[in-house]
Amino acid sequence: MNWITEQEEFPGQGYIWEHQSGKRHAVSNDLSTDSQSLASTRQGILLIVLGLSIAAITGAIMKLLSEELSAYQIAWFRFFGFALVLLPLVYARIGRSAMRPTRPRMQVFRGITMAASTVAFVVGARSIDYADAIAILYAYPFLLTLLAALFLGERVHWTGWLGVIVGFVGVLLVMRPSFSSFNSGTLFVFLCAVIVSIQMVLNRKLGAITHPLVTSFWGAMTAALVLTFFLPFYWQPVNSEHVILICMLVITGTLNQTLVVFAFSRAPASTLAPFTYFEIVAAVLIGYVVFGTLPVWLSWLGILLITSSGLVVARSLTGHHASRRHSKF
Repeated sequence: MNWITEQEEFPGQGYIWEHQSGKRHAVSNDLSTDSQSLASTRQGILLIVLGLSIAAITGAIMKLLSEELSAYQIAWFRFFGFALVLLPLVYARIGRSAMRPTRPRMQVFRGITMAASTVAFVVGARSIDYADAIAILYAYPFLLTLLAALFLGERVHWTGWLGVIVGFVGVLLVMRPSFSSFNSGTLFVFLCAVIVSIQMVLNRKLGAITHPLVTSFWGAMTAALVLTFFLPFYWQPVNSEHVILICMLVITGTLNQTLVVFAFSRAPASTLAPFTYFEIVAAVLIGYVVFGTLPVWLSWLGILLITSSGLVVARSLTGHHASRRHSKF
């Protein structure tokens, strides 16, 4: 369980004192608590929508850069810049203990998955419509459901499994695999979704024992270090236009990560889950404005199935906590 949602589930009770018949007694301040909770939830929803809209911009920048720079180079710039931004914040909030995290091997493995998933996405998005790439990426909630049931011991209602099946049908409609004209880019983005689902499992396990700032920093630092080994073989010349886009990439990537973290500190994950699909809507708009493309009707149908079934899966998991059985990770 994430340390943020754990706080959400055990709110404190507020009390006020009032006079009645000359005696003072405690009265639960339910109205005040409810209004604060409602305001916090609204803030969380606003932050998640804004954060994922910026995430869609980040992906579009990577797609633009992929026209002239290598995927390894783009991913390295993203994570190296993110690590540099996080370093002073982590040191100020956590101190030197951040350099000695709990489960360091898992932290390193998570960083490797971050590097691999980003490279796979950039390679895939280079050759397919941007909105289609984001839609295929959203296969990860269904894959996460499978992994959560297999490795985290979470129980999934039958409606959840139905949502997983329908969701994969939606993904196939967006990918549109055929033996005559199959775009390998869709396969790379789906590979990214597989890796992201594994990363989410690691997030759940690390979230219970490590501060998220530490996990974020170790992920970015590890990803940058791993990608550094590939730079001599895939480095392309960087011009002034690339520098501007790279700076935008670091800024938007940092903003989207920060906003999402704060969103989940304001509202429970089950409340925010439906709003995460706003990234697909943002990707459609960005794809049209930046790349001049719109999904074909089969992709629209696939996006509808992915979004609706994703909501069903999220609802089926609400209130079901992972059992403490032995994990294979």
